[in-house]
Parts: sequence; structure tokens; C-alpha cells
Amino acid sequence: MESLEDIEAEIRSCKKCNLWKTKTNYVPGEGNPKAEVVFVGEAPGREEDRQGRPFVGNAGKILTEMIEKLGLRREDVFIGNILKCRPPNNRDPLPEEIEACSPYLIRQLDVIKPSIIVCLGRHSASFLFNFFGIEFRGISKERGRVKEVERWGKKVRLIAIYHPAAILYRPQLREMFEEDFAVIAGLLREKKRSPTLLDFFD
Repeated sequence: MESLEDIEAEIRSCKKCNLWKTKTNYVPGEGNPKAEVVFVGEAPGREEDRQGRPFVGNAGKILTEMIEKLGLRREDVFIGNILKCRPPNNRDPLPEEIEACSPYLIRQLDVIKPSIIVCLGRHSASFLFNFFGIEFRGISKERGRVKEVERWGKKVRLIAIYHPAAILYRPQLREMFEEDFAVIAGLLREKKRSPTLLDFFD
């Protein structure tokens, strides 16, 4: 049975696409290896590339603030991206980059076995919905809607929400972003009543 550390070690020597040539640091993802909730973005940005950690720039501050509003800390959840290297100039991930890099994310999910997967933005939602066999009709149509799949011998919830960076550029989306986190809070409350809940929700 592999661990997150095993996967991270592999990521740190990865040359499966050309992004390793232009990145400063690999950004494998970080958090609780037994997290109930996993947040997945599309790719590291400038600050993430500099620090080698996910969601540590301005968008990351918004995400961290909202995680704390759920009554959690960053250490309680797992935060990662589909791509583990920053695309130049923060351009969108290319299909071949997603194809090369996404198996790392799936392996991370298979280790963590979360109950809730939060897709941050359209690239993350499109990839993960497709992976789990769910039709993706666009972020504006899917945001805030909970999808259920069977995985790891249990019921897993997927929810797509706007990427925190979108809130920076379009503050009018903030209300919807907070509404969607209220949905996540509801899922956590429901989970809290479950006898299998991890200790950090007790």
C-alpha cells in the first residue's frame, strides 16, 4: 500500500511533461493523509511555485479563510492540484499535461479515501467529474450541486465551486462562493452524525 510520501517522492523527480523545465518547485499537495475533505485546484500559481505549497497566494488566503469558517484547519484537510508544476504565465493546463500529471492526483485520492471532494474551478471539476463518470455541464451550472459516487467502498460526494482566484477578479461571485461553502458545511454536519467520522470532527 503506497503512501502520500511515496507519491510525493515520485512527483519530485517527474519529467512526464515539459513543465518540469520551467517550474521553480514541484507542488505535490499537502494535508491530512486521512482527510475527510479534499480540495482540488487546477495548477500551482506563481506563489505556489515559489514556495512549493498549494494555495498560498491571495487565492489561497480566501480558501484558508473559508476552510476555517467550516471549523477546520488546513492541516485537517488535503489541498492539491491536478498539475503539480506551474504552467508558464499561469496559462490553462494543456490536455497532454493533464493526461501526464493527473494519475498522481488519483493515486493521492486513493490513499486518502475522502468522503468529500471539492473541485475548485472548471478545470478541476471537468477532470474529476469525467473521471467519476459524471456529466460536466460547465461550472456555472454545476456549482453548489452535490454529486454522489461510490468509491473506496463508500459514498463519496463531489461538489464543484468557483476557484478562489475567480473571487479576486470578480468579487460579485463571493456570495455564491460562500453559499457553496455552506453546502459543504451541511455535508460535514451530516458526516458528523456518522459513527465513522474521523477524530478531528469530534
